[in-house]
Amino acid sequence: MSIQPETSSDYDRLMQANLGRVFSERDPKRRIAAISELYAKDAVLYEQDAAAKGHAAIDAAAAAVLSSLPPDFAFKAIGPAIGHHGVGRLRWQAGPPNGPVAVTGMDVAHFENGRIHSLYVFLEPAA
Repeated sequence: MSIQPETSSDYDRLMQANLGRVFSERDPKRRIAAISELYAKDAVLYEQDAAAKGHAAIDAAAAAVLSSLPPDFAFKAIGPAIGHHGVGRLRWQAGPPNGPVAVTGMDVAHFENGRIHSLYVFLEPAA
């Protein structure tokens, strides 16, 4: 069996969609629909102090992040996602619209069959 690698546009499309439709989506129905579309059923989200496996757990983790942030807080990609051989990375920043950047980070994702199989979230240390 031959696995077809994703193109660079696939990495960008999938990782940008994850940032916007999962980690920036406050509507639970739209967020879980996006997770179902973007993530493998047995996907795992790894954060510094926690891990979440499966769609429901990933949804709960995203909801927890969003509930801890002000309502106008937004995530924005810093350039396109890049990747090869089933692994992609996307740098991002977050903060209030037109306000100072409050946090920066990077997501590293492993893809299988065109879906996110594992996502590692790295937060950059504060300057």
